[in-house]
Amino acid sequence: MNYKSLLASRLVSQVEGVSEDAIAELIEYPPNPQMGDLSMPCFKLSKQLRKAPQAIAEELKERWEAHPAFERVEAVSGYFNVYLNRGQFAADVLGEVLELKESFGSQNIGQGRNIVIDFSSPNIAKTFHIGHLRSTMIGNAIYKIHEFLGYNCVGINHLGDWGTQFGKLIVAYKQWGDQAAVEAEGIDELQRLYIKFHDEADNNPELETEARLCFVRLEQRDEEALKLWKWFVEISLKEFEKMYALLGVSFDSYTGESFYNDKMEAIIEELKQKKLLEEDDGAQLVRLDDYNMPPALMIKKDGGTLYHTRDVTAAIYRNKTYDFEKAIYVTDAGQSLHFQQWFKVIELMGYDWSSKLAHVPFGKVSLEGAKLSTRKGNVIRLEELLTQAVEKTREIIEEKNPNLENRDEVARQVGVGAIIFSDLSNNRVKDIVFSWEDALNFDGETGPYVQYTHVRTCSLLRRANGGDGIELPGSAEALNLGLLEDSEAQGVIRQLYLFKERVEQAMYKLEPSIVSRYLVDLAQSFNRFYHECPILVDDASLRQARLALVKSVQITLGNGLTLIGVEAPEKM
Repeated sequence: MNYKSLLASRLVSQVEGVSEDAIAELIEYPPNPQMGDLSMPCFKLSKQLRKAPQAIAEELKERWEAHPAFERVEAVSGYFNVYLNRGQFAADVLGEVLELKESFGSQNIGQGRNIVIDFSSPNIAKTFHIGHLRSTMIGNAIYKIHEFLGYNCVGINHLGDWGTQFGKLIVAYKQWGDQAAVEAEGIDELQRLYIKFHDEADNNPELETEARLCFVRLEQRDEEALKLWKWFVEISLKEFEKMYALLGVSFDSYTGESFYNDKMEAIIEELKQKKLLEEDDGAQLVRLDDYNMPPALMIKKDGGTLYHTRDVTAAIYRNKTYDFEKAIYVTDAGQSLHFQQWFKVIELMGYDWSSKLAHVPFGKVSLEGAKLSTRKGNVIRLEELLTQAVEKTREIIEEKNPNLENRDEVARQVGVGAIIFSDLSNNRVKDIVFSWEDALNFDGETGPYVQYTHVRTCSLLRRANGGDGIELPGSAEALNLGLLEDSEAQGVIRQLYLFKERVEQAMYKLEPSIVSRYLVDLAQSFNRFYHECPILVDDASLRQARLALVKSVQITLGNGLTLIGVEAPEKM
């Protein structure tokens, strides 16, 4: 049951000239349950109704008609406060969780419409480092959240497998590379060559010119350049797939930049026909002065293409292929202008679906304030970070639970989960200064804390069933959930009720941290209940009611962790 909607429907006839939806938007959850379970501030209605907020609240109280879902109402300091019938509230919420299980919190908002999500998108021949984690896991969570809410999601890994950097890498390999070393060291050796190129180019600028010409030959399908490029891509993909497997991330498409090589010419011709393209000192660009933006460069002087060219081409291809409801691009905030530019180019081309393009920026990761830079070797390999997190978890398990079954698997689930949760617990636009100490700190409001709370619920349910698997409490109708009227139990039930709303907010705001923070709140609420209210008591009715609450928390924590790409172990 949606209690905000129910309350709004009860009040709309009492508030002249205000719609039910508008009333629902005013209703909030008081920070202190003693102030009610729901509350409507009357201050925004004061001017329209020409009455003092407290007078409005008093009139609403006087005209209130009793309803089984609500226990009582109060008018306090301009707020109309509503207290729920605790027994019915418990039955409604827990009944829904126990019935829907893995589907609890899901909705069919999307109705099967297509959402294209472009995320991760690392550059070929460069190490998968901590900076890539943000796009990968934010994008993965956005994918899972939309899918949970009824959209058909298409996850695209738009690999950085084209561009002048490949001219640089080919030049570096031909000058200083060794086939045996590349085959033995893989992407590490390719990155070493890339860094060496930039070191040498600082003293020999002609190398940059050679690299640009080499890339032009690659675009012209030069046999030697193409062969080396395909080899670099193959080596890189093996490295990336290893990381994606460890993170539990998959994609529906790996159509990188190179996929659009044979499609760009038609787009350039279309820009010319629509009189959007003009020449400037040998280059071809789209002027955006009227929109307070620099021009979008489409073709370089040497005839080479750029990111704008490829992104515009890719968007048009994706719209024709997927007929998307929305196309989401997850990249760091430093690329915001780039996306504003080519989104505007799409609009100027006359495509009405340009409004369906969305850039999801996130804060940058730095090392003690220094920008991550592959060319300068200033990166931390993600594999190194994940390995250390798993190892630390294994050491904790050895110390606290040496007889745990599947220790290595649990260490992976918790170690990797800790890194993912840490990243997604921050608002995505917040810049992050990477610290080994912070990354490997499992205390406080962390992923392992939430995972351990899930483990605690599993342990309680196993104990309730004599250790023979997890006991499933009966349906809500068969339970006396009116016994869950104490403040600790009600606090947990309120959190469970909020899950659907929080997931929906995370989708509309494209902000996975809403789910992460919710999971911490639910875990904390449950742990207060656990410490204050014995669960496996002798009273059978109370025991079953409290177990139903435990089971509901287990389901909801599991659902929420899944949405952000973190596993939910049953033992730790």
